[in-house]
Amino acid sequence: AAARGCGGVWRRAWQRGAGGPAPAPRGQRALACNVRGGAVPAGKSGLAPWVPVVGLEIHAQISSNSKLFSGSQVQFAAPPNSLVSFFDASLPGTLPVLNRRCVEAAVMTGLALNCSINKKSLFDRKHYFYADLPAGYQITQQRVPIAVNGSLSYNLCIDNKMSQMVTKTVRIKQIQLEQDSGKSLHDDTRSQTLVDLNRAGVGLMEVVMEPDMCCGAEAAAAVRELQLILQTLGSSQAVMAEGQLRVDANVSVHHPGEPYGVRTEVKNINSIRFLAKAVDYEIERQIEELESGGTILNETRVFDSKLGCTVPMRDKEGKQDYRFMPEPNLPPLILYDARSLPANMNHQQVVNIDWIHERLPDLPSVKRAKLVERYGILPEHSFTLLNEDGLAEFFEDVIKQTQMKPKKVIGWILKDLLSYLKQHSLTVKESPVSSFLLADLLNCLEKKEISSTAAKQVFAELWKGEGKTPLEIVKEKNLQLIQDQKDLEQICQAVIDGQENEVIICQWC
Repeated sequence: AAARGCGGVWRRAWQRGAGGPAPAPRGQRALACNVRGGAVPAGKSGLAPWVPVVGLEIHAQISSNSKLFSGSQVQFAAPPNSLVSFFDASLPGTLPVLNRRCVEAAVMTGLALNCSINKKSLFDRKHYFYADLPAGYQITQQRVPIAVNGSLSYNLCIDNKMSQMVTKTVRIKQIQLEQDSGKSLHDDTRSQTLVDLNRAGVGLMEVVMEPDMCCGAEAAAAVRELQLILQTLGSSQAVMAEGQLRVDANVSVHHPGEPYGVRTEVKNINSIRFLAKAVDYEIERQIEELESGGTILNETRVFDSKLGCTVPMRDKEGKQDYRFMPEPNLPPLILYDARSLPANMNHQQVVNIDWIHERLPDLPSVKRAKLVERYGILPEHSFTLLNEDGLAEFFEDVIKQTQMKPKKVIGWILKDLLSYLKQHSLTVKESPVSSFLLADLLNCLEKKEISSTAAKQVFAELWKGEGKTPLEIVKEKNLQLIQDQKDLEQICQAVIDGQENEVIICQWC
């Protein structure tokens, strides 16, 4: 069975005979795991708890018009093998030419993750043989990557409550530039494997996170924050459904005070939700295996989303020799800052670290703080606004066009607009109700021209996308409130005049 969340993955191990009191409720167990350092309930012996250790390797596809070392275009879902240069196909005599945009994207990402940027980094060849890697090696940065020693702060919900959060930090070991491989497409009907090289040579940033996490919830929260940062910077679109962000999770367990256990690697996880499930399942599997007297193999596994479990992919017990060697066709990558920049050069001729740093946009953490300070909304609401692409901008556009207070506007955005979007599987950009139309509707409500119930009706009509304005719908449906006292008196008198018997009865009662 699949694991059931960070705090609950140890239940079966306890049920099999662990001594001591029963496990705490799920929320309390999650708090112990996430906030107090990672120890989980005791095993069969009832003495030593288990400590899970989780590290991540994230491959982010760089947002660039062309590939890392060739001029081929980058486009998702293009016809197979339509975006392949001679270099991508590894034809003899072709040489790599480094894409400046990819370098700048990596520098931006490194700065945003508090990394030290190496002014001199090196490229290496990593050799392995696979059908979708025509050269037989990948150009990467093994010895001296472009960025090292950073950190990422992320917020973790306690017991799945947005109102209860704790801030945690994971260390970033390094960020390196490397090529993506092609894609193998397996045709089971004809027992063939087809190779598409459109993706071969696309620029990647590999972000290596130290093993500072202890459960699936932490891993998922860290990756989600990284995804938001990449999208804010524009260094990667980071759409997991399109393979632009892929995660490998390294998982092990050990007793406190003992060396780390043998780790397994869960490869190519393409969903944040699946990442949390895969990590929690793998922790539970390893604990059960060790408690039953077995051993953990140093192997590569994949997460089967249908079964909710990890399954072996290929054995890594015999360590693979990638035969790393310096890339002979690429010189060292030299970067500059304001102090080292030659007098006769500018940022257009070289990559200037300080020039890039000065132009970094506000990161998600800063944006959330500004939303809370500027509009007085709750911190958890700021997270929701940023988690949905374009929703924060939509909210601010509405604020600019309406007289309603931000705290009321946020209710309409999160309860009405967001629920409609999710119900119809639409993005904010695809919403048939624009910020202008919603602001117009809220202005009618704020002026007390319509009731709250009527406003909900008008919103539902606006969602149909028939091109009507809120005021037109109000008049068409006769939803306007009557505010003139004389008009109200006339209506009441007309009702009374038409019900003389009932009026007499009421007078006697």
